[in-house]
Amino acid sequence: MAQRNSISPNPGGRLPRPSARSGAVVVLCAALLPIASGCGSDQPTSAAGTTTDIPTTTSVATTAPSISPPAATVPTVDPYAGQALIDHVEWTAAIDGPRLLVFPTPAGRQTTFPGSEERAWQEVLAQSTDADAPGMHDQFVCHWDWARMVAPNKPSWNLEPWRPAVGHQATVQASCNPGGPER
Repeated sequence: MAQRNSISPNPGGRLPRPSARSGAVVVLCAALLPIASGCGSDQPTSAAGTTTDIPTTTSVATTAPSISPPAATVPTVDPYAGQALIDHVEWTAAIDGPRLLVFPTPAGRQTTFPGSEERAWQEVLAQSTDADAPGMHDQFVCHWDWARMVAPNKPSWNLEPWRPAVGHQATVQASCNPGGPER
């Protein structure tokens, strides 16, 4: 009699009888086979492990996305304490009206320390008290939270006092430019 793979018969030529425990393992494996064989497939599987032609539906979320910045490792000690977060600010005239260009320092671009956005905003106000206009703080925080990720090397963040003050959430939903795109 020929041997099969790694199972060797006992001296009497018969295979050993499975124990109750090994029988439970076989039953469990058989129960999981349809699930495992369907992995990576969009089609449900039958008990025999073959795919069936049952149509499937996909659910799509219709709620607005969260506007909180992505979770990151939050430092417990400010690695940029005592360093400026804003290099300088500069007022310019644009087609729609005045624009404040905010130039962050490398530390301002990299810090994730909690509350650093408020420390940076105070630095903006120290350099230009005219920045304290309705909606400007929301535009700044939007840039702080999102522009640093989306365009980390953008030379300046542009804040416009003529934009409507719509609150933080609406400012984020408008890509930091409530009232229309930047021109």
